Amino acid sequence: MQGSTSFETITSYLPDKLRRLLLNIPRDKLSGLMEVRLRAGGAMYLVYSDKISFIRSDGGLSSYYNKKEIYNVTAADVKETVERLCHYSVHSCGKQLSQGYFVVKNGVRVGVSGAYSATDKPVLTEFTSLNFRVSRCVEGCADEFFASNYDKNIIICGEVNSGKTTILRDLCRLTGNVRKCALIDERNEISCLYDGVPQNDVGAMTDIISNSSRSAGIISAVRTLSPEVIVCDEIASMSDSEAIISGIGCGVKFIVTAHGTCYEELIKRKEIAYLIESGLFDVVAFLRGASAPSKIREIKRLKNGN
Repeated sequence: MQGSTSFETITSYLPDKLRRLLLNIPRDKLSGLMEVRLRAGGAMYLVYSDKISFIRSDGGLSSYYNKKEIYNVTAADVKETVERLCHYSVHSCGKQLSQGYFVVKNGVRVGVSGAYSATDKPVLTEFTSLNFRVSRCVEGCADEFFASNYDKNIIICGEVNSGKTTILRDLCRLTGNVRKCALIDERNEISCLYDGVPQNDVGAMTDIISNSSRSAGIISAVRTLSPEVIVCDEIASMSDSEAIISGIGCGVKFIVTAHGTCYEELIKRKEIAYLIESGLFDVVAFLRGASAPSKIREIKRLKNGN
């Protein structure tokens, strides 16, 4: 798959019939593709920022669901796809099946849903749907913001699908090209490590800690990697915030994201209010939303900001 595109990577894991259906789609119809989804007993469909296209049995696309026309995905289709993701050794993929996702080449992430086993360490044993997510690297989307905020402690905020991860990835790339940087990539969404190699450009001097909790990763990075800047996604707990404040106390700058559409909504979350009220963060940037992913709507300078 040397030089393959994300779309070709996705099709390589599908059963032959599904792969042929997708490869027959005109390339101009794939512009802006975000996800390819399969659902056992249901449809295979393409997700864009502003529309959904269902795959018909004849290889065409439909903007609406018609059970008689669409290709009906079977349980066997979904199972075979999972087996391909596991290189036909499902038992060797216990970690991925316990987490519910795979990361493959070109930064493609595959979410898996289904029934978990009733064991001490539950893993997926029955598979109902798959979501192949195309990694959206938009190099340059953070250039202007980075130029005036490269030395600040930053919180990037936005709603679901607003491009938080996309702009954070570019900020990490820009930072890691000029300063020692540590990326705490809890769910491997930013770097998309595959066989130890990041599938996305996150900077020449960026060390990556993946599949670790944010708080543990931050503590480990501060102790062992001597970063000047730490980048991490989706602050979600007080332990995350406490680790960040501790890291700032050690002289490290932070670039983080959080879910929220406005300042009033943001400060209702105690873990984010804790960061803001510490007086250690300089800038909060709010994204426009799903209609303009990774575009900044508003920059709020905090009292300690310049």
